[in-house]
Amino acid sequence: MKTLLVLTAAVLYAGPLGGRAEYIGGTSSVFANKADGRLITADSATLRFETKSKSVEIPYERIHTLEYGQKVDRRYISAILVSPLFLLAKSRKHFLTVGYNDGEGHAQALIFRVAKGDVRSLLVGLEARTGRKVAFQDEQARKAGKG
Repeated sequence: MKTLLVLTAAVLYAGPLGGRAEYIGGTSSVFANKADGRLITADSATLRFETKSKSVEIPYERIHTLEYGQKVDRRYISAILVSPLFLLAKSRKHFLTVGYNDGEGHAQALIFRVAKGDVRSLLVGLEARTGRKVAFQDEQARKAGKG
């Protein structure tokens, strides 16, 4: 009984399959840049990005490109303001680009900044649902995405 309670709590906390993401840019006019939300891969037919007030669904069969990359920055501002030791620390940002054709056959793209802890599950879910392999921008991105 105790195990069932813990598992139920974990599922409720985790929410639907997918992960936290921020819409960075692309061809969508639905979202403002830097819109926080969730990429949801739970549906077997569509990828959904939803914020508190808006959502968009993309049929997996229309997705033709999945690309993952990282941007690594040194923490210069923290080093100047707090301590030079921050120069040794790196900040990694994780980006996912989804290319697809809309209902009219036009090529579209959405770029998301994905939460570090959600990258692998999102990539695996998208590969499974779309049948497409994720393209990695470099070897560091491949290591982070594949584990």
